[in-house]
Amino acid sequence: MPLYLKEKEDKNSKNILLPFGKDKLDKTVFGSVSGLNFEPEISLAAKDITSFYHPVNQNRVFVLGLGEEKDLNKSYLFFRSFIYQFRTKNHLKVNVLCDHLSDDELFNAALGLHLGLLNVGVFKTNGNKFIEPDITMVLSKKRHQLAQNAIKTAETKMSVMNLVDHPSNIKTPEYIGDFAKESGKKFGYKVQVLEKKELKKIGMDALLSVGQGSANPPVFIVMEYKPEGLKSKNPALGLVGKGISFDTGGISIKPSANMGYMKCDMAGAAAVIGAIELAAKLKLNIHVVGVVPAAENSVDANAIRPGDVIGSYSKKSIEVLDTDAEGRLILADGLAYIIKNHNPEYIIDLATLTGSCVATLGYHASGMFTHNDEIANTLSMAGESVNERVWRLPLWEDYAADMNSDIADIKNLSGKPVAGAITAAKFLEFFTSDHKKWVHLDIAGVSFTDSEFAKTRTATAYGVRLLTEFMKKIGG
Repeated sequence: MPLYLKEKEDKNSKNILLPFGKDKLDKTVFGSVSGLNFEPEISLAAKDITSFYHPVNQNRVFVLGLGEEKDLNKSYLFFRSFIYQFRTKNHLKVNVLCDHLSDDELFNAALGLHLGLLNVGVFKTNGNKFIEPDITMVLSKKRHQLAQNAIKTAETKMSVMNLVDHPSNIKTPEYIGDFAKESGKKFGYKVQVLEKKELKKIGMDALLSVGQGSANPPVFIVMEYKPEGLKSKNPALGLVGKGISFDTGGISIKPSANMGYMKCDMAGAAAVIGAIELAAKLKLNIHVVGVVPAAENSVDANAIRPGDVIGSYSKKSIEVLDTDAEGRLILADGLAYIIKNHNPEYIIDLATLTGSCVATLGYHASGMFTHNDEIANTLSMAGESVNERVWRLPLWEDYAADMNSDIADIKNLSGKPVAGAITAAKFLEFFTSDHKKWVHLDIAGVSFTDSEFAKTRTATAYGVRLLTEFMKKIGG
């Protein structure tokens, strides 16, 4: 691992990184940290980098601005950016002096420094475009555990990012199931993958219908983490993640422009897998179950058609007006399954569900839908603290009539050019058995975005830290 935790500086490194916030650059502190008896002219604005050579030992000193208190929740991105910028120039060796940082700043430093090592070019024939830097975080021994937890978080986020970024000719539903099984085996949580024969037997009809036009059959992934000694019969939290490995739109086919980005349509599933993996790695005191209905929405002679009526795990019938509104179909089966078989106290589903939500909130927050004020407030606070923000949108009964069908229990599209994210949430609500602590997160705008870290859109692993923070708050 090229990120090390040590109590003393690595003498082989000629580079020093000094992170400081605007209100933290006390001359005495700066002198004790940097070994300088003067304060050079530097900028401490968020993400700004000032560099100079130490007048005595000629080490190159980088001062990284952490900005103001309001910038704290995204300061991990400043550290990630530093590593990303300098890792290609040479074999970067850097001591990062950390003991003057607060616990939150230290966590973000370790998180961002490790995320800076992410390599998106895993299929390039010449391998990495950079030599992995040697990063030494210099901090007292008693703070190593905090930094190690941040590194574990970064490793899970990177794993999730790689999964979402994987091309869909490799990342089939079966591949996602195998990914979850390998994670469970490695980190100590249970994973069961139900395949097509079993899905037919238990009546997972909506999931099967979405996947019937693909050569890659659907699967249903069930994950459970329960720490030793915890005696709860029912899980405190149930997670449901949309796992569409690729979305053509089906017969209601999408335009060709940017369709390649539809490999990201399983980002909700990846977030659920990542959150349960991280709960197990951090040994959180919570019983959690996650389910992932995974399918490829493709087109062949067997594909479902607009106007078809299909069944579902809940035994309710669905009129399919648009085969590109497929994510809500598989989530309907996921929600009904987790309620019937596990009955968790809280339920959160995550899905790259609607362009309507992107039009509403852009790329800075997910849409949150729930009737429960407690869970809404807790998720809002958790999201703000880790820069994975949510924004509550209405779930009023006024919108329910838009989903009424003449020939089935419900239809999968309102047909109106307005309130698309809301009516999609109303569709999902129909399959929750009026669960009092259910929340739907539409993560379409935040899970796969443009950034400075790649030339095209890439995964963010949105949801992993949000869900982890939520688990910490309700787990006791």
